[in-house]
Amino acid sequence: MDRVRLAVVGAGNIAELNVAGYLGHERCDVVAVCDADAERAAAAARRWGAGLATASIDEILADGSIDAVEVLTPTNLHHGHVMAALAAGKHVSCQKPLANSVTDAREMAAAAEANGVTLRVTECFCHYPPIERAKQLIAEGAIGHPRSLRIRTVVGQTDSAFQAGLEADGYVWRLTGSSPGGHLFDDMVHKYAMALWLLDRDIVRVQAAMRRADFFFEPLAAIFEYDDPDLLGMMDVSYAKAMDIRSSYYGADEFFEVQGDEGFLWVTRATGELHDLPPLMLYRDRSMTGFTDLDADWGAGFRRSSAHFVESLLDGTPATMTALDAIRVLQLCFAVYEAANESRPVDPRTIVHQVIPRGWPGGPPDG
Repeated sequence: MDRVRLAVVGAGNIAELNVAGYLGHERCDVVAVCDADAERAAAAARRWGAGLATASIDEILADGSIDAVEVLTPTNLHHGHVMAALAAGKHVSCQKPLANSVTDAREMAAAAEANGVTLRVTECFCHYPPIERAKQLIAEGAIGHPRSLRIRTVVGQTDSAFQAGLEADGYVWRLTGSSPGGHLFDDMVHKYAMALWLLDRDIVRVQAAMRRADFFFEPLAAIFEYDDPDLLGMMDVSYAKAMDIRSSYYGADEFFEVQGDEGFLWVTRATGELHDLPPLMLYRDRSMTGFTDLDADWGAGFRRSSAHFVESLLDGTPATMTALDAIRVLQLCFAVYEAANESRPVDPRTIVHQVIPRGWPGGPPDG
């Protein structure tokens, strides 16, 4: 393969962030756009220079010149769209979460293998330069043996042009039974992925307490036990609807702290720009090093993720994150819900389908 001819399926709110990396790659052509809203598909095709705009995914998949598909549709549609694309012999990059259930995700992984094509999940946090550099430092032993991971997410408000330009109808499906959960499913999948990917260890036991705020948001405190008995993880999520967060994107920010037996690492920002600190900081031997030369624009993770998918297809190498990785992320997400629902420890590896949180459509009643 000398070039990648790519079709985009779903031209909604998140599409511009994902497509930018494809448009900027010298060996990728965005040739087609599909969206259930034909006018939206046509407008996106004009912006991106694609020759085909359609409301029919079948038209996209019947085109033998298209090598790969970026699936950016609502999560409840991923299974059908991805399975059809894989059956048509297309390589697929799919927006997170991969599916609404572990069962569906496993079917998708098996279909990719059976058809001899790539299926990866678009996980921008794997390609966000401060987090990517933190993973490299951990692997190099910069903080010694990892002992503790803490991931903190805060959701507030912002007046960014990006958030002001989002279409409200792109969120409706997230608030219904079309999704098996709220904020902890839709957004926190990024952070569950980092709890596994940063340290390259399995989580074998989860404990969690969860609340609900404004229906969609789910404040959380969770403890993760890894397959390394010396390593513990903590995740907390808070909702501060009256707090203004400096951000070029969503009104939220994340912080990552990894403590080893020889030092500390901090990623001080991600989605937002809450702190005036270097985006990555290392403490070791009584000395603090700030990594100020990293691209800390959250959008860089999207651009680099798309470029990485193109490079993986051109080079014939595995793409991050694989479908099997994405299944582990889903299992962790549902294990958090089950641990909170039942007030007991849960092994994520025991989750075979899905878990719906209390009070959510289709889930157990509150109380």
